[in-house]
Amino acid sequence: MNNNRFKKLKEYIESNNYKGYDPYDALKSPYFKLPFLKSNKLARFGTQQLVKRLPFSIRPLLFVPKGYNPVTLGLSIQAYAYLYKAEPDIKDSYFQKIETLIEEITKLIPTGFSGACWGYDFDWEARHAKIPAYQPTVVATGIITNALFIAHQITGNIKAKELVLSAADFVTKDLKRTHKGDSFCFSYSPFDQQQVFNASMKGARVLAQAYSLSDNTEHRILAKQAVDFVVSHQKENGSWGYSLANAGGWTDNYHTGYVLDCLDDYQKLSKDFSYSENLDIGYAFYIQHFITLEGAPKFYYNNVFPIDCTSASQTILTTTRFGDIEKAKKVAKYMFKNMQKTNGSFKFRKFKYYTISTSFMRWSDAWMFVALSNLHNEQK
Repeated sequence: MNNNRFKKLKEYIESNNYKGYDPYDALKSPYFKLPFLKSNKLARFGTQQLVKRLPFSIRPLLFVPKGYNPVTLGLSIQAYAYLYKAEPDIKDSYFQKIETLIEEITKLIPTGFSGACWGYDFDWEARHAKIPAYQPTVVATGIITNALFIAHQITGNIKAKELVLSAADFVTKDLKRTHKGDSFCFSYSPFDQQQVFNASMKGARVLAQAYSLSDNTEHRILAKQAVDFVVSHQKENGSWGYSLANAGGWTDNYHTGYVLDCLDDYQKLSKDFSYSENLDIGYAFYIQHFITLEGAPKFYYNNVFPIDCTSASQTILTTTRFGDIEKAKKVAKYMFKNMQKTNGSFKFRKFKYYTISTSFMRWSDAWMFVALSNLHNEQK
């Protein structure tokens, strides 16, 4: 791995104090506080998607400020935990950064819920839900809780452990459940009842992590029921669609990677290895369909484009997890060469005929930071 390029990314993130634009942040524009735009779903969803897809950024024209996203902070905590382990000579400085970011992320926990939970720093107009800024989803909560769990495992940070245990209360008490026999799917957020496989698996992982810290058998039982639901929808070729919604049948890179990572963590933390075959065929599908010979991380199993930083990061994390370090290094090399900008940040997406060069702090940079930090650690 190119350590100089990795260092430039780290310096970019820190020099910007973890703040930046996001693919979905268009609704932070003050224009969307106007009466009509504040409530019109079509205008809000359409603008959000348009601004995300433009090959150039119009955020300054819309007066969209750079944001302080809780997920960016969580991913940075996870990255610093890996660096704490990889660079023991300066581990105290990384521990201090972790403590500072945990303090910051604690301030961003919304009120009115049963435990620690997080959302994004912008209003989000989704197809099946409308989630106000900072209101929680199990995806954001699961990503951050995973970072805190890893930080506690590596550094022993007590506050991180407390937040993981608290997040388990959010998962068990605030999320809705859609039942299928003895199994169920956690909702994406407390405000909907979507059946999204990677989201529910993140809820299951939170519970497995809490179980490993507290030995609360209720957490293990509920985690297994949620895992059963997702595993029951695995296809014969080892893949999963995104969700059970009519428009949710696609199979992509990072959502598949999320499911595999969560399933692997569930097995190890709960010591329930009854899904090993599902994990094996799932990873076999992943490794066969999501990396080109050149090292490009494919977005869809049947289409290379767009080249995407979250997909690349997840490819590095998942292949590293399953011991394919050379493949992870190949993807990192491809991304350094094709997607990193001179200031150290990463471009959002490269399509077949054009590139969106805007750098997004959460989507592009924080995800690459955590993936490359983990790879750096694994190579030590």
